[in-house]
Amino acid sequence: MDLAAIQADQVTLNSLVQNLVYLSGTVGAITVVVGLLMIDAGTTRRKSLFNSTIEKVMGFFIGFTTYFAVGFGFWAAQYYIMEGATMGDSLRDWWLFGGMLNANASTTDPATFPGLNTFQIFVFFLAVFAGIVNILFHFAVSERIKASAYYVLCVVAAIGSSILSFYTWGSVGPLTNAGFHDFFGVGFVYLFPTGMALALVPMLGKRPGMFAPHPLVSGYHAPSIGLAAVGLLTIFAGLPMVIVSCLFFFDPEALAVSVTMAETSVGLAVNNYAMAWAGGAVTGGILAYATRKYAYLLLGPLAGYVAGACGFDVYQPGEMFLVALGAPVISYIVYEFTLKREFDEHKLLPLFLGAGSYGLIMVGILEAGTPRGGYFGITEGEYAFQHGQIGLTMQLIGIVVCLGAGLVTGLVTALILKVTIGLRNTDDEMAAGLDGLRWGLEPDVPTREDTPIARG
Repeated sequence: MDLAAIQADQVTLNSLVQNLVYLSGTVGAITVVVGLLMIDAGTTRRKSLFNSTIEKVMGFFIGFTTYFAVGFGFWAAQYYIMEGATMGDSLRDWWLFGGMLNANASTTDPATFPGLNTFQIFVFFLAVFAGIVNILFHFAVSERIKASAYYVLCVVAAIGSSILSFYTWGSVGPLTNAGFHDFFGVGFVYLFPTGMALALVPMLGKRPGMFAPHPLVSGYHAPSIGLAAVGLLTIFAGLPMVIVSCLFFFDPEALAVSVTMAETSVGLAVNNYAMAWAGGAVTGGILAYATRKYAYLLLGPLAGYVAGACGFDVYQPGEMFLVALGAPVISYIVYEFTLKREFDEHKLLPLFLGAGSYGLIMVGILEAGTPRGGYFGITEGEYAFQHGQIGLTMQLIGIVVCLGAGLVTGLVTALILKVTIGLRNTDDEMAAGLDGLRWGLEPDVPTREDTPIARG
């Protein structure tokens, strides 16, 4: 090692601490993946449980790999453009074999790229979320979609959500710089796959036994709601580290501002997160006991969190709690509306279309006028620090763009798949169980639909 080539400004203790913060966020995001898989394992029909889980795992790694290959360059392009470069420059630097992705930060001149370690770690961090987008989308189409079609959609979704992140998440992308405020990435992580679900679910139809008995399936029965509840708490445990990783840190020492460049602090952001879960859990519990439907015990805290995620940086904890109290009601309305119309999608629409849109709208109303946007240290011009303000109009535009992007992406890709490799498993395949048909696996115990009581 040539010690004379070491760039001291790239390897300071301060930069190491920031690297560890973002690495912890990556660990938190992977913990969320584990929680999502536990929820799936607890709620998917036993005869298709392994197939559903393994498709989600493969979809995660397809999105993860695609993001490493080409995705990060789209998100990072907003900062390249801010400095007078182009998206093409960013894509060349940050594709899998690009110069910046493969550079040794210790020997890279800060004048070329300051804080390179942090940006490289952020590739890993955001690649996990590209995989999470695919897991969430699979929740909407599980069992019905052919594996081959799903995997193609995973590649397309990873690229589509990456492009959308350029517009809607950060501080100097086109929509964020113009005023759209989304601290956690509700738009490109949650609304985008929901838009895809809106396109795909009507094309895939209903699972046998979900709304009416099928000759081979008397009903659709979840194998372990207790496991799903543990998955919920696993997600709760992982997300605080992710929340902190949505902050930028500047001198002196570790001054925190949100990814949108709004004024905030570590303590406020994580306590807002806590109150979002608490508020959602309270209302969700009330709804569950009032309706005798266990689903709201799981949907409630998640709805509170999703509704608050876009504003963890700008709310105060008491305010966040009150906003979160209303989120499960919105999810309840969406859930019951779709249920009565036998629309076979019970997770993304109530949580993301319902609570997610509600949250984006509420932050636009309650925090209107809050300064944000631009980049720290820039004092004039279109990228001046905190030159923009939160407003309802841009929040509504952001919702339409994110849902619309997912809807168009899903619809166009699905139509192509439908006339090429096919899109849907047959009812008989789903009824028989995909584990047995695809993998030769059978449940270790008789399933409820196979018992005489269930048949009768």
